[in-house]
Order: sequence, then C-alpha cells, then structure tokens
Amino acid sequence: MVFKTFRALLISMRPKQWMKNVLIFTALVFDEKLFDLGAFLVTCAGFILFSLISSSVYLLNDITDLEADRQHPKKKKRPIASGDLKVSTARWAVALLLLVSIPLAYLLSPSFCLILLIYLVLNLGYSRWLKHVVIIDVFVLASFYVIRVVAGLTLIDVTRFSPWLYVVTTLLALYIGLGKRRAELTLLSDGAQSHRKVLDGYSLPLLDQYITIVSATTVVAYSLYTFSAPNLPSNNAMMLTIPFAIYGILRYLYLVQTKQGGGAPEEELLSDRPLQVTILLWGLVVVLILYLS
Repeated sequence: MVFKTFRALLISMRPKQWMKNVLIFTALVFDEKLFDLGAFLVTCAGFILFSLISSSVYLLNDITDLEADRQHPKKKKRPIASGDLKVSTARWAVALLLLVSIPLAYLLSPSFCLILLIYLVLNLGYSRWLKHVVIIDVFVLASFYVIRVVAGLTLIDVTRFSPWLYVVTTLLALYIGLGKRRAELTLLSDGAQSHRKVLDGYSLPLLDQYITIVSATTVVAYSLYTFSAPNLPSNNAMMLTIPFAIYGILRYLYLVQTKQGGGAPEEELLSDRPLQVTILLWGLVVVLILYLS
C-alpha cells in the first residue's frame, strides 16, 4: 500500500517534466562557465530545487483541476484524477516540498529564492484565472520557460550572457505553448470547451496562423543573435548552428500538425529520435564554438 502510494505520488510529481528545468543551465553554458566546477555545482543544486518547486506546482494543478481532468481522455489516468493518490496525501506532499525547497533556495541564493516564489505565485495565478484568458494564457506558459533561464542567471556571476537569449527563449516558448493549445483543441474536439474554457476562444486556423508567425520570428531572432550578440566569437561561427535550429522548429511543427503531438512537449522530446539528435548536435556545436573558438 505504501509503495503504491509512493509510486502514485512520484508519477504526480512528473519527473519527465523536470527536463524543462535544464533551461537553468542556459546561463552557465552561454556565459562560458560550463567547466567552472563551483558554478556547475551551484547550478545543479538550483536544478534540483526548481524541480521540487515545479513538482509542488504539478500536484497543486492536479488538485485544482481534479474534475476537469476526469473528463479528459488522457488526464483522467493521472493518479489524483483516477483515485490512486488521495487528495489529502497530495496536499501534505505539496507542503513538504515547499518547506524543504524554499529555505534551501534562500540559502543557495536569495535572488534565486525570489525567482522560485515568483514562479510559484504566477503558477497559482495561472491555475486560478490566467489560463482562462485567451492569448494571455499562452504568454504565461511562455513566461515559465523564461523564468527558468532567469533563475540560472541568479546562481552565478554572469558577464557574457546576451539579452538576445531572452528574446529567443520567449519566442520559442510561445511556439511550444501554441503547439500545446493546438494539440489540446485537436484531441478534445467538440468537448474542448468543457475541459478548458480558454479553448473556446481558439480555432485551428487561428492557432496555425499564430504558430506560423511565431516560428518564423523565432528563426529570425535566433539568426540575429548568432551574428550580432557582442559576446560571441568574432568569426561568426555561431551561425553554423542556424540549420539545427530551423530543423528543430520544423520537426516540432511536423509533430504538432501531422502526428497530432505537442500536447506534452517533454513526451515529444523523449520519444522523437530526430528531434533528440538535432538538439544534441546543436548543443555540441554551440559548446565547441563557445569554448574552442
């Protein structure tokens, strides 16, 4: 019984989603401190604490969306919605995660702790109100990705991080968020509005137009970053990463529109080999250019 409860709790904490927190390492990599042991260990600690906070958010969301999840073809299988995990147990888990992660985050860095609290409050606001507001809901989803990048900046002494990366991260996060809405609208079809009210304000043609605009803007913004950011190598070698970025965006669009994916971005990353290889090669080339040029 205890093992079953623990397993259900672990599933509800969604460890697969923790891969989003890898964005905390953005500052470490692009500020060329990847091989600085002290900065690396601090960032790893930040990754763990952010993962604990995000898990508390996922539990809170499952508690808040209990009835709606029970009507969803996939989410009804989640432990809380299916009854495998008691709501009271989930609430105790949330309290424990917050009591552990917030004080430790403050000890690690007061600024990092503040970012975690902003992330937590914004998530609560999203669950209660903001997810019901058309367009704003996607912007808030995108902000969660940007917050992760900012969190990484608070953990190390940054000297070479380009503001262009904020722009690219925001646009890429909007692209993923719009793909998520499109996937939900496609999956739920006629019952979409009953599950998530905001979907009543979207249509597939509208979302496809939004996705086209944002994906194109993301490519342009990333391209501008590669040859205009002052902290990059003067030989413009970073431009060699543009093809990987374009392919990754096109591949994700293919998964969203042809394979009806995108509802859970982390699942696409874990299951789609071409996307995995593209991200791996992009990261490898970025590191070689930044650290060897």
